[in-house]
Formats: sequence, structure tokens, C-alpha cells
Amino acid sequence: MSERNWNRQRVGKIAIPLAAWIIGLIFVTPILYMVLTSLHAPHDAQTYPPSWGAPLTLDNYGGLFSSANPITPALINSVITSVISTLLVLALAIPAAYALAIRPVRRWSDAMFFFLSTKMLPMVAGILPLYLFTTQVIKMPDNVIILILIYTAMNLPIAVWMMRSFLAEVPPAIIEAASIDGASTMRILTRIVAPIAMPGVAATSLICFIFAWNEQLYAKVLTSVAAQTGPVFVNTLIQTEHAYLAELAAGATLISLPVLIAGFAAQDKLVQGLSLGAVK
Repeated sequence: MSERNWNRQRVGKIAIPLAAWIIGLIFVTPILYMVLTSLHAPHDAQTYPPSWGAPLTLDNYGGLFSSANPITPALINSVITSVISTLLVLALAIPAAYALAIRPVRRWSDAMFFFLSTKMLPMVAGILPLYLFTTQVIKMPDNVIILILIYTAMNLPIAVWMMRSFLAEVPPAIIEAASIDGASTMRILTRIVAPIAMPGVAATSLICFIFAWNEQLYAKVLTSVAAQTGPVFVNTLIQTEHAYLAELAAGATLISLPVLIAGFAAQDKLVQGLSLGAVK
């Protein structure tokens, strides 16, 4: 190996990790600034340029829970809508993906395109019909059940697409052997297919949970107080005459924590699931 090629490899080994760290810091810096702002007093958070050395306090977090309009009910609503909608999505997506991947129906590609086509409609296009249906037809405004149904329908197409690709990697010989032994379809699905595709299930459930947790448009239009979710509550901290920057940063940090914790807890399953089937 020539000295020039050796120098190139040496520079590459140093430059690529360094560039990765720099890019990572660029993405993490706004999050760190948000967390730091949430730990400053309101008057220190409003200063420009930012007062990096200002005293730290947890009063902003305490104010979110002890104020006249606490964030606790909104967080509970977010947990209820996100968890239940994710469970419903998995209960519907796994059998559908099983039928499309392992026991394909006729013209299964058309069925997959139909699922994908439902995501082509802009979210804002469905606001008015859903609002009229919720308030005038079924008369259930400001209800978490409506959000659960909407989030389930919203995440179901992508869940079917993801689970179909995961279940397609299950060896057909295992399923055929279980069928010969007399196992029913439900037993094959729960005892054989599900454990093998568990990384895919974890990846799909985490993505659906994140989408449901972060959704704000439907929640803001279809709820007011009783079914208000976390992102909608944080949006109320922005007033026309004043923005409570410190409390806003504290609320955004609280809203971000469950997603970050879930991502770190399931990161190994998430990587396995998203890379499943990438290499033949």
C-alpha cells in the first residue's frame, strides 16, 4: 500500500467519526437548549442573548403540575390515546399482514396500494368532515374515544405495510410444519409467527406510539378541555400577548420524555426490526 493511500485511510478514520459527532451535536443542540431553558427562571429565559450561567430551578416543572390548569390530565389523555390506539393497530395490522405476506390473497398488491393510498389524503382535508361528524352526527365532542379511533385509522396503513415486510421474512417451512401438526391459524400466529417477528412488532408499535403521541392537529380541533392531550396543552402556553418561554420549554421537555424513554428502552428491538429483511 502506498503512503498516499495509507494517509487517505488514516484521514478517513478520523474525519468520518468527527463529522458524525458534529452532525449529532447540531441535532442535539436545540434539545439541550430547550432543557436548559426549562431550568431557568422566566425572566432569565426571556433574555437575549441567552443567559447560559443563570441559576437553575425546577419551579417551571412544579408550576405545570400545581397551576390552576395543570398538565396532568393532558398527559393522562396522551397516554390513554397513544397506548390504546397502538394496541388496536397491532391487533388489526398483524392478522392483515399475515394474510398478505404468509397466506396472500388474490391481488394482494392492490390491497397494499389501497392501504397506502389512504395516507395520500392531507390531514387537514379530513378536519372539517371529522369535526362535523363528531359534533353533529354522533355528538361526541371533546372525547378521547374519537381520538383513539382516529389515531388507529391514521396509523393502521403504515403498520400493515411494515408488518407485511416483517412477516414475509418468517420461514414458510416452520408454518407448514405447524399446520401439519394440526396447529390452528390463531395458534400459528400467536405462538410461532409473533415471537419470530417480535423485533418488527416492537418497531411498528414504537413508531405508531410516537405518531399518536405527537399528533396535534386533530387533537387541537376535536378537543377542548376534557380530552386535551399533551401537545395541545403545550400549545396553550403560547398566548397572543405573551409566550411563557420557560414553562413552554418545560412542557415540551415533559412531552418529549416518554418518547425518548420508549426509544431508548426498545432501541435494540427497533434496530433489529427496521433492518429485518434489509439483507438477503
